[in-house]
Amino acid sequence: MGKLYIVPTPIGNLEDITLRAIRVLKEADLILAEDTRTSGKLLHHLEISTHMQSHHMHNEHKTVDNIVKRILAGDTIALISDAGTPAISDPGFLLTRACVEHHIEVDCLPGATAFVPALVNSGLPNDKFVFEGFLPVKKGRQTRLILLAEEPRTIIFYESPHKLLKTLGSFVEYFGADRQVSVSRELTKLYEETIRGTAEEVLKHYTDKPPKGEIVIVVAGKTKEK
Repeated sequence: MGKLYIVPTPIGNLEDITLRAIRVLKEADLILAEDTRTSGKLLHHLEISTHMQSHHMHNEHKTVDNIVKRILAGDTIALISDAGTPAISDPGFLLTRACVEHHIEVDCLPGATAFVPALVNSGLPNDKFVFEGFLPVKKGRQTRLILLAEEPRTIIFYESPHKLLKTLGSFVEYFGADRQVSVSRELTKLYEETIRGTAEEVLKHYTDKPPKGEIVIVVAGKTKEK
């Protein structure tokens, strides 16, 4: 029987990949990549020639069974996403679950994940937190925001730049204008920045200066009423 490796890749800076991850990618029989064009640039940079196959949210339901059969037949397969750790708001859960169900060994390597540096450098409490990923676009969005407004732990969200203003506006509406917020943008890249303040202040900042790049939002939990 083979093995499935879950391999984190850099979220920006190409130096943020472990020596072990490079070795696993070189030795694997196959690399499953979210976008082979994006991952191809990384593999070329690392001088890795292992064959790649696409594995993304639109085809993972169809490809899982075949991949499991290959591993059961003895292949070692490495799963990567475009950036960060697979299965964290990226494809990976379905394949991991299928491997566990077939008693296939799954080895997740430690590595880059965008929400960890965003949480740590936010200055908000990080002893307890909840990761929400992307909010629902339409159905269920209001219900989720009403529920999260009462959450006492620090809350972490992923968001795209063209939806950031809408999301910050929702925080002002449902969490309150004075709720503390930290927005980290382009983590590990040349123009990395973190803007901290109240929900209202951060909304004004990005209203005046439209954001670009990948975004992580960290929101303080609700504090007890005095």
